[in-house]
Amino acid sequence: MTSTTVETPRESLRLARRMTGMNVSAVREILKVTERPDVISFAGGMPAPELFPVTETARAHADVFAEEGPAALQYSITEGWAPLREWIAARMRKQSITAGVDDVLITTGSQQGIDLAAKIFLEPGDAVVVENPCYLAALQAFSGYEASLIPIDSDDDGMRVDQVEHALETFAPRLIYIVADFHNPKGTSLGRDRRRTLVELSQRYGVPILEDDPYGELRYEGERLPSLASMDDVGIVIHLSTFSKTLSPGMRIGWAVASPPIMQALVIAKQAADLHTSTIEQRAAARLLRDFDYDGHVRKLCRAYGERCRVMLEALSRHFPAETRWTHPQGGLFIWAELPAGVTGEELLEDALREHVAFVPGAPFFAEDPQHNFIRLNFSNSPPEMIEEGIKRIGRVLKRRLA
Repeated sequence: MTSTTVETPRESLRLARRMTGMNVSAVREILKVTERPDVISFAGGMPAPELFPVTETARAHADVFAEEGPAALQYSITEGWAPLREWIAARMRKQSITAGVDDVLITTGSQQGIDLAAKIFLEPGDAVVVENPCYLAALQAFSGYEASLIPIDSDDDGMRVDQVEHALETFAPRLIYIVADFHNPKGTSLGRDRRRTLVELSQRYGVPILEDDPYGELRYEGERLPSLASMDDVGIVIHLSTFSKTLSPGMRIGWAVASPPIMQALVIAKQAADLHTSTIEQRAAARLLRDFDYDGHVRKLCRAYGERCRVMLEALSRHFPAETRWTHPQGGLFIWAELPAGVTGEELLEDALREHVAFVPGAPFFAEDPQHNFIRLNFSNSPPEMIEEGIKRIGRVLKRRLA
C-alpha cells in the first residue's frame, strides 16, 4: 500500500487579514544570530542567567511535587493560584496600588496581559495611544487586533503628555499604552507631574491606561516614582507586571491588576486563550516567594545591573564619537543611543556583526515614521568586561563608517 503526499501551494493559503499588519520581531530575529558563543550580545532584553535563583527555584519545584504533586499536575482556575495572587496583591499594596486577591489575574508573562487587554478593548480600526518609540512586542500585539496606532513624541522625561489631549479629542482612542518606568527601548521614565496629568486625562475622557511595568523593581538610583495605578481612584488603569526580570523569564509568570468590570472581561478572554497559566509554575513561584528573600534578591540584582549600566555609560563616553547621544537610565535594562547623521542602525549592525557584537537597530520600535539613526543596547546580560569590549568594538566600526 502506498501513501500519497498532497502538497499545498503557498498561494492557496488564506491567512487572516490581520496577519498583513503583523511584522516579525526584529529582536527575535537578531537573537538567532546572537546564540553563537563568540558574539557579545546587547540585543535581547534578557536578565543575567548567572543571577537566577536556580537552587532555590529547583527546591521550590521539588517541594511542590513532593507535597502537592497531583494538584500541581491538574487543571486550575483561570484567575490563578490563590496564595500567589495573595502575595502579589500584598506587594501591590506596598506600592500604594489598591488590590485584593480578586483584583489580580495571573498571566503567562506580562506580554499576555497586553494581548488580553487588546482583545477586550479593541475592534479593527480602533486607535491606541502609544509612546514613540514603543515596546516592539506591544506594537505586534496591537497590530494583531488591527488597531491604528497614535504615536506620541517622547523626550528624556518620557511620553510628551502635553500631546495626549489632542490625540484623545481627535482620534477617540480606546486605550493608552505606556511603560512609565525605564521604558523599552529608551530606558527613560515618565516624570511625576506627567504621570498625574496622564491619569487625569484618562479619567476625564474615559480612556483606560494599560500600564506595563516589567522593570519597576529594578531601580539603581533616585527615588521610586508612584505608579499610574496608585494615582487612579476610579479603576481605569490596568497595571501589568511580571517576575520575568527578577526571578526568571522561563517561568512565564506575570499578572494584571484591574478593577472588577475590567477583570471580569480579562478572565473571560484568558479562558478562551489558554484556560490558565501553568499550575506547576504558579505553585512553585508561590512556594519560592514564601521561603525566599525576594527583596534581598532584588537588591542584589539592582547592585549588579546598576554596575553594568554604569560601565556601559562610561564605555560609551570613551569609545563612541562625540556626535553620539544616549539616554542615562536610572534603572531597567536598556540604553537608547542616537547615532551621528548619515549612519543607520542597520548599517552599523552589519559592521558590528563582523566584529562579533550585536544590538538592535531602533527603526522597528517606531509606531510611525521609523527613524534609522537609533540603536538599543541591553546591559543586563553581559558582565562588565564584556560590556567594555563590546562597546569598544561598536565604537570602532562606528568611527570607521564616519571616516
